[in-house]
Amino acid sequence: MESRRGPLKSAVPSNVVSPVRRCSRTACGRPAVATLTYVYADSTAVLGPLATYAEPHCYDLCAEHSERLTAPRGWEVVRLADSGPPGRPSGDDLEALANAVREAARPQERAAEAGGGRGADPMEVARRGHLRVLRSPES
Repeated sequence: MESRRGPLKSAVPSNVVSPVRRCSRTACGRPAVATLTYVYADSTAVLGPLATYAEPHCYDLCAEHSERLTAPRGWEVVRLADSGPPGRPSGDDLEALANAVREAARPQERAAEAGGGRGADPMEVARRGHLRVLRSPES
C-alpha cells in the first residue's frame, strides 16, 4: 500500500546481514573496533582488538564504548594493545616460505639423496611431510 509519502517501510528488518560488525551496546549502531571478554574465574574484563570471528560470549564495542568501559567493583580491566594491521612480509619471511614450498614439493627419494633423510640430521626426531620435529638443544 502506498501513501502520499511513498511506499510503506516494513517494520520487519531485512534478512540481508551487514558485513560490518556493530557495537553490542543497546541502541548503538556504530562499527565495532574492539572485543570484550569476561574471565569470571579471575574477575577480569579483557578488552582487545576486534576478534576475527564474532563469538557468542564476547561483546563487540565501538571506539567510544571501548574507551569508556568500566568494570564492576573488585574487577580488573585488562586492555590489550592493538598490534595494527599486519605489515608486509620481510624478504627473509618470503625466502623462508619459498624454501619451505620447494622442499615440500620435492619428492621424498630426492630429498633422501640430498641428505634430507631421517638419519641425516641428529637433531631430527620425526618427520611428517615437510615438517620436522627437532630434539631440544638442551637434551
